[in-house]
Amino acid sequence: MQSSSDLFPVALISAERRGDLSEDVYRLKPGNSPDWSVEIAVTRLGMADNSAPRGVPVILLHGSFSNRRFWFSPKGLGLGAYLTRLGFDVWIPEMRGHGLSQRNEEYRRNRVADYARYDLPAIAAFVREQSGQIPHWIGHSLGGITLAAALGGEYLGEPAVASAAFFGTQVSRTYWPLKIPPVEWSGRFILKRFAQLSGSRLKRGPEDEPIGLALESMRWYGLFGRFGDKDKDWWVGLADVQVPVLAVSAAGDHQDPAWACRKLFEQIGSEHKQFINLGREQGFNDNFGHVEMLVSKAAQTQVWPLVARWLNDQQTPLLGEKPDLAAAV
Repeated sequence: MQSSSDLFPVALISAERRGDLSEDVYRLKPGNSPDWSVEIAVTRLGMADNSAPRGVPVILLHGSFSNRRFWFSPKGLGLGAYLTRLGFDVWIPEMRGHGLSQRNEEYRRNRVADYARYDLPAIAAFVREQSGQIPHWIGHSLGGITLAAALGGEYLGEPAVASAAFFGTQVSRTYWPLKIPPVEWSGRFILKRFAQLSGSRLKRGPEDEPIGLALESMRWYGLFGRFGDKDKDWWVGLADVQVPVLAVSAAGDHQDPAWACRKLFEQIGSEHKQFINLGREQGFNDNFGHVEMLVSKAAQTQVWPLVARWLNDQQTPLLGEKPDLAAAV
């Protein structure tokens, strides 16, 4: 593999034009994890006919059962395209076995712990090398959980993160049956018979998820579970995070409810942080859902501009001084 990076082998595997945008896809082979077969596809968006220097880099992390198309459709729609047209340097990784990232040899054992410890630091290093700037990070759902794990585990820090935004992200919802050891043991026994969970069969999205993620989350929510791995308590580590943080929940999100998203927000120790709940009671025109908070016509007009404002200025409250709309600490 001829490398376009001094860090580890990287290949440009695709260079396409999507209307007014350019779409360059890189394949990273960092070789920093126990599974040396891991390759990560990272898409970089730009303006096709603009030779001006690129703006501040922004890394977008997709959620479960998803891929890069959550942020950027083939027709040039999505938050990624929106931010690119505003001048940001947009990067969209796809987690192991998702989208253009091939399934690694140990795919069924993939966990958030692997994404956070190995993959996100490699992505951060490559983006910094190519852009010359510290990137902002935005994660939706599982992407946000992975980002929180990387920050809480100190796998990512201020040299690699200018700010962090979490959309529909929580790890505090209680699943009472998993608190009963025999139920948890039975669930693990059944799940271990499978290699993956099918997004299409479960009607959750276009991608599958490795069974390792399900087993890992069962451990988090078990009787003595914690948000972390055997080496580190990520939840405790979040209290030491000092990068600016934006946490966004949706009033109509039953998967990751606002109270649980806020609990994650409150655990983060950053001096500069804001919390927004997208709903009619908070002044928005809609009660947004888990996906609709970022992918909908309403999001285009009500949410995307807030994201752009946050990326330009993490100090000013996005929704004014009203405490019920935004909590700025």
